[in-house]
Amino acid sequence: MADSPSSNASTLYSRLRSVASTVVHHAKKHVGVGIVCSVAYFDPGNWGVDLQAGSQFGYRLLFVILLSGLFGVFFQVLATRLGCVTGLDLASHCRVLLYDRPKHRLLYRWGALYPLYILSEVAIIATDLAELLGSAIALCLLFPRLELWHGVLITMFDVVLLLALQDPLRSTPVKMFEFLIAGLVLAVLVCLVAIITKVDVDWKNTFDGFLPSKYLVGPLRFLLAVGILGATVMPHSLFLGSKLATQDRLSEDNPSEAVSLQSLRDPDSRETSEMSRLHQIREFFVSLVCTPPPGPNSGGLKKHADRENNTLAFIRAHLIHAIVDLAGSLLGFAVLINHTQDGNLLRSPKRLTKRMCIRSLIYLD
Repeated sequence: MADSPSSNASTLYSRLRSVASTVVHHAKKHVGVGIVCSVAYFDPGNWGVDLQAGSQFGYRLLFVILLSGLFGVFFQVLATRLGCVTGLDLASHCRVLLYDRPKHRLLYRWGALYPLYILSEVAIIATDLAELLGSAIALCLLFPRLELWHGVLITMFDVVLLLALQDPLRSTPVKMFEFLIAGLVLAVLVCLVAIITKVDVDWKNTFDGFLPSKYLVGPLRFLLAVGILGATVMPHSLFLGSKLATQDRLSEDNPSEAVSLQSLRDPDSRETSEMSRLHQIREFFVSLVCTPPPGPNSGGLKKHADRENNTLAFIRAHLIHAIVDLAGSLLGFAVLINHTQDGNLLRSPKRLTKRMCIRSLIYLD
């Protein structure tokens, strides 16, 4: 017997309601990590290479940007899986695997661990240099009276100010920090949409640029392709993503609720809750000037047998949401922004200059 129309409608309504509740739950609890990690994929270093590629070769290197974005999503998902399943970030795993080996400890330390640390630091400093200089140049473009070293000092100060709000790398997420980064990312996207409206885009050639071709083989074109790939995939974002994936994003509100219920039942516990709040305030002000101690999962570990992975319930509650958040943010923001910059902006009939493009693109970095 066929189902009645009313039962089909109720089934469809229940499914839509379930999907809507899942989307709301994801947006409320899990959105934020992907947007924070996506910032590294459209920094000023990317913009400089993309603008050069678009001004010289038009849309023909769009395939390289798409491939770089897919590589970035792949590596970020791997780092997220590592952090979510094991509860340790990428840096802690390197230490656990190489610091205290049962045989040839010094060989592993000096031959693998310490060179890996130096290589990672050099790569992170080299990639962060583009952000520092890009922000300084953006400030000089907005305020012509500033010198370049003024912009560098201002950029250093605002980075310290953002980190002083609250440490985003602790065990609990910092929603205010994530909202701030999301606002800046949306502002950059709005600026790019405004630029695209002023440019006559050849959509046929644009979509042809997403197809691989032999045009990529050439001295300058190949160097630009390698530069796009190197500027897109960021090592510091992999370390950051693996660390943020270890956070428990579901039970962050439970401790305060438990304290409030306990204070209603037991009047003597109110003093304890007030002391805990004072302790939290003291820890916040101390964290402004002191580096917080390492967490329980990374400080004294010497091998993986000293700890256990996260529970299956934690992995099921976080992993899929984290992957969706990362893939959506990187493909929806980073790859899209990088593609809009690689277009033939500098050859349009309206003759947008490179200075105008850079000023519109990087003043919010």
